Amino acid sequence: MGSGQTVVVFGAYGHTGRFVVEELRDRGFVPILSGRDADKLRVLAASQPGLDARPATVDDPASLDRALAGAAAVINCAGPFASTAAPVIEAALRAGIPYVDVAAEIEANLDTFTHFAERAAAAGTVVIPAMAFFGGLGDLLVTAAMGDWTSADEAHIAYGLSSWHPTAGTRTAGTVSRQRRDGQRVVFGNGRLEYRDDAPPTLKWTFPDPMGVRSVIGEFTMADVVTVPSHLAIPEVCTYMTVEAAKDLATPDTPAPTAVDEHGRSAQTFLVDVVVRSGGEERRAVASGQDIYAVSAPLAVEAVHRVLTGQTRTVGVASAGAIFDAPGFLRALSAQISLELRQ
Repeated sequence: MGSGQTVVVFGAYGHTGRFVVEELRDRGFVPILSGRDADKLRVLAASQPGLDARPATVDDPASLDRALAGAAAVINCAGPFASTAAPVIEAALRAGIPYVDVAAEIEANLDTFTHFAERAAAAGTVVIPAMAFFGGLGDLLVTAAMGDWTSADEAHIAYGLSSWHPTAGTRTAGTVSRQRRDGQRVVFGNGRLEYRDDAPPTLKWTFPDPMGVRSVIGEFTMADVVTVPSHLAIPEVCTYMTVEAAKDLATPDTPAPTAVDEHGRSAQTFLVDVVVRSGGEERRAVASGQDIYAVSAPLAVEAVHRVLTGQTRTVGVASAGAIFDAPGFLRALSAQISLELRQ
């Protein structure tokens, strides 16, 4: 389906980057391997015969220009995105190609919307931040659940993860985000981001079967609080995380993900339960699958495919739900994500 088009994967040797490289190859694209660590890049290139490897660093614009030369698009998988997003977006704008990233960092995604919206729109190009499990999937689900509603009172996104073995990149990104907000936590209420010093609540959430009632950390805020309000009139957006997964993430010695199948996926399973409410009405969307890191690859690659084939609704900086037909996008990933809409 990619018709041999080349797509740069910046951070190709990282955990998610490797999934993205394989997904691109499976869909007929030709990945160009790029990243800041030349040694890791050489090792990856040796295992991927026929693929071009182009080292680049975010403090060397010329190296990024060489990495993106002749490519149809770029997918940025290299965190922390507080450091990498802006330089790679700048390079994509210079090259005149679409940019997609898998950033889960709330502040980095805010920066992308704030600093590049006007320039990307003026250039007629596309910049899609958070096109991954956190930020992208939740936004698509909320948008799909909304259906013909133009606004809602509140949106709730509950993440039911069986476990969470974080990558080194996830841990680093979390540290950077906490530093940027001085250790405070962030929520989206009253139509804006609010920063708090208190502890988040622990609540009960009734997931669809077979998960059922689970304890969750309320206000466990993820990138959805940036992507959803960027295009939907919903003044209250709240995300939740199963207690077990939150404890895994908080424990310093929780190991990194371990592959259990031929695709390199871990045994982790997920169920994302989305509820939107308007007046006395409620609509719901549910998605389930395996491995939050692995599923970010088809999300990002499907986004590139749709951009390059003209299946978009706008230009500039846009979240997944704003730029794509949300139900159609989700159904296109039926091999990786099971979807149920209740309207």
